Amino acid sequence: MNLIERPRRLRRTESIRALVRETRLSPDDFVYPLFVCEGEGVRREVSSMPGVFNLSIDHLVKEAEAARGAGVRSVILFGVPDQKDPVGSQAYAEDGITQRAIRAIKREVKDVLVITDNCLCEYTDHGHCGVIESGEVLNDPTLELLARTAVSQAEAGADIIAPSNMMDGFVAAIRDALDEAGFEQTPIMSYAVKYASGFYGPFREAAGSTPQFGDRRAYQMDPANVREAMREAEMDFEQGADILMVKPALPYLDIIRAISERFDLPVAAYQVSGEYAMIKAAARLGWIDEERVALESLTSIKRAGAGIILTYFAVEMAKRLS
Repeated sequence: MNLIERPRRLRRTESIRALVRETRLSPDDFVYPLFVCEGEGVRREVSSMPGVFNLSIDHLVKEAEAARGAGVRSVILFGVPDQKDPVGSQAYAEDGITQRAIRAIKREVKDVLVITDNCLCEYTDHGHCGVIESGEVLNDPTLELLARTAVSQAEAGADIIAPSNMMDGFVAAIRDALDEAGFEQTPIMSYAVKYASGFYGPFREAAGSTPQFGDRRAYQMDPANVREAMREAEMDFEQGADILMVKPALPYLDIIRAISERFDLPVAAYQVSGEYAMIKAAARLGWIDEERVALESLTSIKRAGAGIILTYFAVEMAKRLS
């Protein structure tokens, strides 16, 4: 007798499909990015990112509460200051917008993990991620400012520091500074592999961080490179990173897989603004089912090996999954 294989037996009903599902998303997987700005009563939608807002601290607290109510335990903060200067001094000011936002969330929202992006681009008047001299971003002087920023964020109550600017040696500099300041228990979630991507456009609108000249290809990675990604991750691993991140996510699923297989650390991936905006735009035109495509996209990121996913869909998908 010829035995016919019938894999469709395990696809017949939703109950069976759920029973044999290999990859499962949970609200605990998600980190919700939030943009905090000066003022009071501000809830200003980002035109290229429907459903994403610049929020004053009072509204930021409400958004963090709503996220926690939906089951999302973690947020990452991006500061949008009113005042900018060549060295991004508001990034490490004791009363900077991000520092005040951290204190407010930790004071008013129970059991929310606060992660802080550690970069200078939102705070510099030139929009680059470090100190500029003769049109070049200087690596080592920038490390000093990143370290100061990390300590100020930890002092404000940040649970995890997430350095993102791709300076050489940034994890070591931040780890040393945190340890010296008594924050040896504060983890670092390194943007270990951050590509010079065209998918960042909407974020730059939200954060007001578009470079005023040139671009960031001299410090962010060439999208064509894989071995270089492994080298970057290796360096951050050796320098003391506790979590390794790949950014963007969907165009780099192969990198997520490679990182997750090589390193015995948690792996994060950032479903960036352009990925989010494309899904939103196509859904608004009626070309795709937004919820289904968002869920499929996030599942692919986790299936590739990311146990932590930064996504603007965090609250929407948490409600869907619950």
